[in-house]
Amino acid sequence: MRILFTFENPLPSTEADAEVFVTTAKHLAPLATQSWLHVPLSEDADRAAIARLAGMPVVPARAPLQPAALRHFRCGLSMLFQREFRQADLVYTRNLWVAWLALMFGQQVAFDHYRPWPDQIPPLQRWIYRLFCHRRFLVNICHSDYTRQKYLDLGIPADKLHCIRNGFEPERLQTPMPIEVAKAAIGVAPGRKTIVYTGRVNHKKGLHLVIEAAKQLPDHLFILVGSYGQGPIEALARDVPNVRIVPFQPPETLGQYVFAADVLLIPPSWQPLAEFGSTVLPLKLFFYMASGRPILAGDTPDVKEVLNHGENAYLCQADSLDALVAGIGRLTSDAELAARLAATALADSRGLTWEARARKIATVLAHRLHSAPDERGTWSRPQFRAWIDQSRRWLVHLARNRSWILPPDIALSTIRLPPVECE
Repeated sequence: MRILFTFENPLPSTEADAEVFVTTAKHLAPLATQSWLHVPLSEDADRAAIARLAGMPVVPARAPLQPAALRHFRCGLSMLFQREFRQADLVYTRNLWVAWLALMFGQQVAFDHYRPWPDQIPPLQRWIYRLFCHRRFLVNICHSDYTRQKYLDLGIPADKLHCIRNGFEPERLQTPMPIEVAKAAIGVAPGRKTIVYTGRVNHKKGLHLVIEAAKQLPDHLFILVGSYGQGPIEALARDVPNVRIVPFQPPETLGQYVFAADVLLIPPSWQPLAEFGSTVLPLKLFFYMASGRPILAGDTPDVKEVLNHGENAYLCQADSLDALVAGIGRLTSDAELAARLAATALADSRGLTWEARARKIATVLAHRLHSAPDERGTWSRPQFRAWIDQSRRWLVHLARNRSWILPPDIALSTIRLPPVECE
């Protein structure tokens, strides 16, 4: 199995999409006969360092770094002229444009992305249906059942859709620190209760609700790790004395903040999923689970695929300040509950490493490469009408909000569909 991995953003990168794609590729590479990474490089890029990061040879894409849209367009075209494109058994990508080009020029494709594109940009549905039903389109790797269900609803054959969770790197948590030792390392007074968030500190993550909760819990210290400068959340927190904004941290220091947490927080808000569509089953969730610290999150459908209230996490009503404050208070006052939830989450995390993810993907790819082409899924008259209706809604939303992402219908999303077993 020879794989050409294609990534359209410069490396190294601290973005979540780069972590997911490059880490998956790095762990998949040893399971393949040959692999390459096709990626745009800046003039001063250290090609050898990027090759070490990815664990495979780098094939430079002939593409400018800016603007981003042109970079993605040119990366797709550049791929077609690479010798490795012709040598590979399949192209592994997270870009729809690249997937389409690869199919049109005779390659097989594996697609790996977290977004439910049919729901978020409905006018693409018909094209995505044809793309994913192409006989050389091998598989779409979804990170959540929430996303997989959107493609099933589109009529794409089930065997082409596999839900395989993201993961974490055990090496980042090899040396657990006692909570008071970790607090001392980051300058927190002994005994003070800490609520820790790690990830992007911006207005798309539901952090405004966390700032309001901090105002109601002045004896708790809220630590938000992942700031890239002065933004709306930093401005909201400026006059709240028990909120500490911390710049982005590299892996070697991030663990100190995680181990210093009495509660690890995934902001309980619909905003990342519904308003911005930028987060489905957040990547930090798996790292949190493996840390041995209790997790508080919202009861949104993507999070509930992995976290169960009262079993491995405390889930509260999304976008409810009262529920968030009550949940934090419960976890910081009930040590037995916090310890039990943390221990169960830690046990559940053991099969959720990046290496385990790569092995599952390799098994799927090997099966799909040797399977007969699927029968095309069905595109029914009701689906056609739904496509027209959703596209109309999308156009209205675009005109009113200048946003390309159509929010999901929250009322429908709260209906719990029968789960599809994820691998």
